[in-house]
Amino acid sequence: MTDKDDLMMPRPVRDSQSEMAEIVLPNDANPLGALLGGRLMHWIDLAGAMAAHRHSRNYVVTASIDHLDFWTPVHVGDLVILRSSVNRVFHTSMEVGVKVWVENYLHDTCEHVSSAYLTFVAIDAGGRRLPVPAVVPESDEQRRRYEDAGRRRETRRLELERRNLKS
Repeated sequence: MTDKDDLMMPRPVRDSQSEMAEIVLPNDANPLGALLGGRLMHWIDLAGAMAAHRHSRNYVVTASIDHLDFWTPVHVGDLVILRSSVNRVFHTSMEVGVKVWVENYLHDTCEHVSSAYLTFVAIDAGGRRLPVPAVVPESDEQRRRYEDAGRRRETRRLELERRNLKS
C-alpha cells in the first residue's frame, strides 16, 4: 500500500474530534460585557477547521455555515468550550458539527450556547480541491449525525437550485 492509499483509508469520527477553550476577555465583548456573536462565529469556524484538518490531513477552507442561534448569553470571565467532529464526508467536502458550551467556574454551571454545521473543502497548496477519506461513525449518535448530514446536504442542494432558478 502506498502512502497515498493510506491517506485515503476511512477514518473513525473519533480521529477528528477536537476541543478548544477560550476565556471571554473584555476585548471579546460588547459594552454590556456579553460575548460578541462575531467572535463566537470565529471560534466556531476555528473549532470546525480543526476537526476537518484532522480528518482530511490537508488544508481546508470553509465553504458554508448553516443557521446559527445563540441560546444563552456568555459574559466576560466565562469559559467557552467548543467541541467539533466530522459528521460526514462527501467527495472533497466534509460536514463538521460544532457544539458550544459556556462554563461559569465561579457558579459551577455549564450551559449549551450554540450548535452549528459547517462545510469544509480540502484543498492543496494551490487551492485545488482534494478527495477526502470516508468517515466511519461508530456510535448510535455518530450514525444519527451521519444520516442527518446527508439530509442537510440535500436541503442545501435544493435551496441552491431554487436560488439559481430565481436569477
